[in-house]
Order: sequence, then C-alpha cells, then structure tokens
Amino acid sequence: MRDLDETDMEILRLLGEDARRPFSDIAEQVGLSGPAVSDRVERLQEAGVIDRFTVDVDRSQLRAGVPVFVQVWGVIDAVDDLSDRIGDAEAVEHVFVTADGEIWFSARARVRNVRRWLDGLFAGVDGVDYSVTLIDDVEWRPSLDGTEFALICAECGNTVDTEGESTNIDAQLYHFCCPSCRTRFEDRYDRLEEGT
Repeated sequence: MRDLDETDMEILRLLGEDARRPFSDIAEQVGLSGPAVSDRVERLQEAGVIDRFTVDVDRSQLRAGVPVFVQVWGVIDAVDDLSDRIGDAEAVEHVFVTADGEIWFSARARVRNVRRWLDGLFAGVDGVDYSVTLIDDVEWRPSLDGTEFALICAECGNTVDTEGESTNIDAQLYHFCCPSCRTRFEDRYDRLEEGT
C-alpha cells in the first residue's frame, strides 16, 4: 500500500465539496485523466478512506420546524445510550460527543414547544441539564484543510506507509504497518473466534 499523496487529498477535498462532481471535472483540476481519478477513488474506497457518498439536504426546503442547537451535560454515566437515542430521533441532524462527556446536537424540532419535545427525548435519564440555542443560519463546509491524513495500523496504532499492507477479515478491511503486525492481529483474531 502506498501513502496518500497530495493528489489523493485534493480529490477528497473536491468530493467533500460536491460528491456528485464528475471525475472529468476532478481530473482537470488535479492534472489526471478521468479514468485515473476513477481508479484513485476506487482505491480510496477499497482502503476504507471513502466510506460512502452522501447528499447534504437543505431540510428547510422540505419541512418546517424550529432549528435548534442543544448542549446536554450531567449524563456522564449515560452518554453512549443518550447519544444513540438522540441520534435516532427523527428531527436530529448532527450529534457530537465531547471529550468531557457533553452531547451537542442540532435538530429541526417540528413542535411548538421545544422544551416539551426535549423533555420527552430525555425521559428516564437522570441528571440531564441542557441549554437550547435557536439557529438563525446554517452552512456546512466539510474540509480536509489543516489536517494530516494517514491510515493507522489496526494492531499497534502506528502510521501505515509504503511498507504496510491491508487485508479483509470477515468482510472488514484492516490496515497494518508491517507483516508482523498483520500476523499478530490475525492470530489473536483466530484465537478469539475459536474461544467463542
């Protein structure tokens, strides 16, 4: 496996701006042919760097509702369960969990009483405190600028470079920095499979 280069990063940036951008358009901007861009995108998908292509829907065009940003705290023992519950709520668009155990989310609440809707969402969870901010305008700008990008070894956590390799185990793609890490990982995986 070779390192991701600047061209790969530019392709990711362009797809992040518009996932439906034609490969011919990307090819013009990065100085490659359309088929070469297609090959690189396919390789990025196979490596697990590109998980899926999606659409960014302007929900305000589709349905009414009160756009809100909610900050939730006081639920350290229930962060995972509560973030899952929030993420499953129909009106919720984005959920973030902070390192200190707070949950922040944006939603388009379709009810007249946002407090009642939130109380129902948090029902049965003790100690929940929250604040609500009404959103005036939203703009989503996915960006790779200012970030370093590298694949991480599934065994030791080191960066995967040109010496690395990838393998599929039970339909899951894993990346390794060296053959010995791959072997250790596969051996441990096999032992765990035998033990279950």
